[in-house]
Amino acid sequence: MPLISNKGIQMPSSPIRKLVPFAESAKKRGVNVFHLNIGQPDIKTPQIALDAVKNNTIKTLSYARSEGSEEYRKKLTHYYKKHQIEVTKEDIVVTTGGSEALLFTIGSITDPGDEIIIPEPFYANYNGFSVASGVKVIPVISKIEDNFALPKIEDFEKLITKKTKAILICNPGNPTGYLYSKEELEKLKKIVIKHDLFLIADEVYREFIYDDLEHTSILSLNGLEEHAIVIDSVSKRYSMCGARIGCIVSKNTSFIETSIKFAQARLSPPTYALLASEAALDTPQIYFDDVKAEYVTRRNTLINELQKIEGVKVTKPKGAFYCVVELPVKDTDDFAQWILEKFNYNNETIMMAPASGFYSTEQEGKNQVRIAYVLKKEDLISAVKILREALKVYNS
Repeated sequence: MPLISNKGIQMPSSPIRKLVPFAESAKKRGVNVFHLNIGQPDIKTPQIALDAVKNNTIKTLSYARSEGSEEYRKKLTHYYKKHQIEVTKEDIVVTTGGSEALLFTIGSITDPGDEIIIPEPFYANYNGFSVASGVKVIPVISKIEDNFALPKIEDFEKLITKKTKAILICNPGNPTGYLYSKEELEKLKKIVIKHDLFLIADEVYREFIYDDLEHTSILSLNGLEEHAIVIDSVSKRYSMCGARIGCIVSKNTSFIETSIKFAQARLSPPTYALLASEAALDTPQIYFDDVKAEYVTRRNTLINELQKIEGVKVTKPKGAFYCVVELPVKDTDDFAQWILEKFNYNNETIMMAPASGFYSTEQEGKNQVRIAYVLKKEDLISAVKILREALKVYNS
């Protein structure tokens, strides 16, 4: 029998999606499942984006430019300017989602065997993208006790080797919801300049910042022009996960020229999705104000309800729409499967993402889950009640 590659064997399963078969089985048994596992907002996509596809007059659905249409990239520069980010259309490469942006970035700056330092817990697919590129993730652990703040710079520095090519952060963070301050980013700026590394920032949740705090993009830091790479996406910003449009933004011309070669190899991003994404840039500010207010309500509801459960530890996210929750169980992989397979409360149950999949350090996060507060307030209250009752049964 032909053999599967070592790379394929090492490719991790998604902690977000691996429990889907158990959720589907529960639904077939007539059990209602509250999905807390995946960052799929229930917020409506801006009508202006949907109408751009519905009302188009395209006669031939042809290839787009590999780096994305000039019109879209030019319009993106105006969007970034509103966020105090000064870039040109030549600094942008449009990708098929933020996922492809990460793959192009890793492919452009690393060779097999190279290393990228990432504060953990981190977005689970960083592991998968690194394995696909033959790159090693070097984790630096942030702790729930510190609200998942940036680890000490000394912790980063002692991990840097000749093989280190970049530091990768998500700001605000998935899965923690942590928002890096400008002071923390300045510390990272100093270390990447000192060691001549790239600083990659996944900023796809830029719009979702709470408690009157402000987001600082690494592209706004002076002196970081040759080092900064931003990963962006329309998926969460406009609730357009299915469009699969993202981009890479960087002022490093050599990096951009290299990433365009990867873009050319896959030909082009999808034309209809480009149309929708370009139109979405005209979404009025009131849309974001309303969405943010809704997420603040959901966050506060979730945190307040979770804090009522004895033995549960949770931090208050400052951005995005996720939180990492520590549960009074030894193995949340087992618990998350059990709650779908063998438990229901009033014929309802919940689906969560075990947090071990958001770490690359062995045995870290085994008693944690990631919860996405993408459901309405009433459903979140019901979901936490189910969790409370499930913990009583499971631990008995």
